[in-house]
Amino acid sequence: MILYSPLKLRNLELRNRWVMSPMCMYSCENGVANDFHFVHYGSRAQGGTGLLIVEATGVVPEGRITHKCMGLWNDEQAQSLKKIVDFVHQNSESKIGIQLGHAGRKASTWNGQQLSLEEGWETVAPSKIPYAEGERIPHELTVEEIKQLVQDFKAAAQRSIDAGFDLIEIHAAHGYLIHEFLSPLSNVRTDEYGGSFENRIRFLVEIVESVNEVLDENHPLLVRISATEYAENGWDIEESVQLAKILKDKKVDLMDISSGGNIHGAKITLFDGYQVPLAAEIKNKAGMKTGAVGLIKTAELAEEILQKKEADLILVAREILRNPYLAIQGSFEGKGDCDFPHQYERARI
Repeated sequence: MILYSPLKLRNLELRNRWVMSPMCMYSCENGVANDFHFVHYGSRAQGGTGLLIVEATGVVPEGRITHKCMGLWNDEQAQSLKKIVDFVHQNSESKIGIQLGHAGRKASTWNGQQLSLEEGWETVAPSKIPYAEGERIPHELTVEEIKQLVQDFKAAAQRSIDAGFDLIEIHAAHGYLIHEFLSPLSNVRTDEYGGSFENRIRFLVEIVESVNEVLDENHPLLVRISATEYAENGWDIEESVQLAKILKDKKVDLMDISSGGNIHGAKITLFDGYQVPLAAEIKNKAGMKTGAVGLIKTAELAEEILQKKEADLILVAREILRNPYLAIQGSFEGKGDCDFPHQYERARI
């Protein structure tokens, strides 16, 4: 089974193609991971998952989606994550990465609703366009503020490496700040960060270049994008292919392909594997390794995607919340070779 074969990104070898997709847990205090996160990520490592990606982590306090989201702008936060990383490395063959991001105009929320300024904080965006009707107009970032955010991503990446993470993923999807710059529907700037395709991708490209300055051949770089935002005249698959070609030349090792999130009320048709065709198109047209995500629930579907060369990695979200041992159980069914905790050996089938 391809699903249980290794994949090499730079010098880092993943044991299999299963990936725990980054998912917010809304359980931090002041951005600091705690015992819940230790058990949450540790159990998926014990389940044989080849790669775990820690949830969207704000590079600055204002970059968090909620006040309960994870952060990585100080040493206390880095130390709390190091405990998790060390456990994963010492007790499994799983690799572990972290997703760094900034929520932009979709920050300062709770239960999907924007918080008041008294309860939350001022949001920022490329342009003065709120995400949903009735929300506050976000602060339009100056060029100087944009340049500082690029450095904030770099600083968080350095803390990630110091904490022992194996790879970095940049969150440029789901309507958060980087995606807001990519889309002509949320970015109407007239300076070097808006207008043309080259200008709209500039913020992401600068972050990629900056983060790569702290990475080496043992630490790959991934980027998650929304390949389409399901809106007329918005960011689409053609621009995603074009972006992937550029990022490949900028030492991005794999594109994690999702969709949507930037346009409030966009209609999306959901079915098992609904985003796989987007990953396939980027993989085949850009020559870029891709990860497929989106209602992939079984080892059978995951193997089919890999056999058809539609993606290189399989990212699983809700299903791995339901079943931390998805990778191990899939190996039983398909007779694949999967890491199995030696403490549980008596339960091997």
